[in-house]
Amino acid sequence: MNADWVSIPDSPPSLGQFLAFDLQPVPLIPIIGVALAAVYLLGAVRLWASGRPWPVWRTLTFLLGCLIIVIVTGLGVEGYGYVMLSVFMFQQLTLMMLVPPLLILGLPGTLLLRATPHHGLGRFVLRFAFIGLRSRGSRWLLHPVVTVPLFLFFFYGLYLAGLADLILALPFGHLGLELSFLAAGILFTIPILSDDPLPVRMSFPARVLDLTAEVALHAFFGVIVMMSPFLLADSFGTPPPSMGVNPLADQGIAGGLAWSYGEAPTVLMMLYILRRWFHDDTSKAALGDRRSDVHGDTELDAYNEYLAELRNRELRRPW
Repeated sequence: MNADWVSIPDSPPSLGQFLAFDLQPVPLIPIIGVALAAVYLLGAVRLWASGRPWPVWRTLTFLLGCLIIVIVTGLGVEGYGYVMLSVFMFQQLTLMMLVPPLLILGLPGTLLLRATPHHGLGRFVLRFAFIGLRSRGSRWLLHPVVTVPLFLFFFYGLYLAGLADLILALPFGHLGLELSFLAAGILFTIPILSDDPLPVRMSFPARVLDLTAEVALHAFFGVIVMMSPFLLADSFGTPPPSMGVNPLADQGIAGGLAWSYGEAPTVLMMLYILRRWFHDDTSKAALGDRRSDVHGDTELDAYNEYLAELRNRELRRPW
């Protein structure tokens, strides 16, 4: 654990220690967060400079997601995440459930299509993007049959099946898991929340069903972790004595975070989806009313004609 690419703190955990600037020797994920913010901002500025509109609130939302990535993996909290399950769980929940909605609400795919030039290197970027949108692999990756089990695997499979210790024992296992958390969260959230061009778009009832199932299963996982009488991940069983951390009590805190903090982003997503569903139904109803006012209601007219035909048949009968 105390390898050259890992810096483990020895001070007792506190908010000040968590937020202290203590960059790890291999700060890959913070660099990714900064790079994503820079590329996104470059695209937004290019649109604004050319006089084309781009929502400021979407820009701020995406940049906030990037900032959170940098905070939870680039400050002192990252070092504590190597030896405390509660901190690692906080990082996992943040990367899987808080950051992806912020990034996706920024519509990075739409910005890419609008801001990328149609010549030079940009032409190849756009061609690659369109190939990805139309590919069968993209349809499968964004299908609930893949995204929901993958999302749940990183909770139930990782801790209850003992895979966490196997992966964390690898040289860059901790770093690999953090990247996987972010990727799995993005894949799960895209079909539910994204307004970007997608190879297939889920109906609103299907989105609500996915979120409802995730909330229930996620809360159940948190209860299991809180009530477990033994450690679920031995990798967090021997924190430095100077920290004064009880591993089993720390695991209880991790379960509480999974049960409480982990549910909040999902509930907010649910409210957002329900609002969009209502707005979509209202817009369709208003459009249908306007069409009926201009062209008439074809279904109602056909039904009235059917009733009139039945009445005429009754009148033509000799009895």
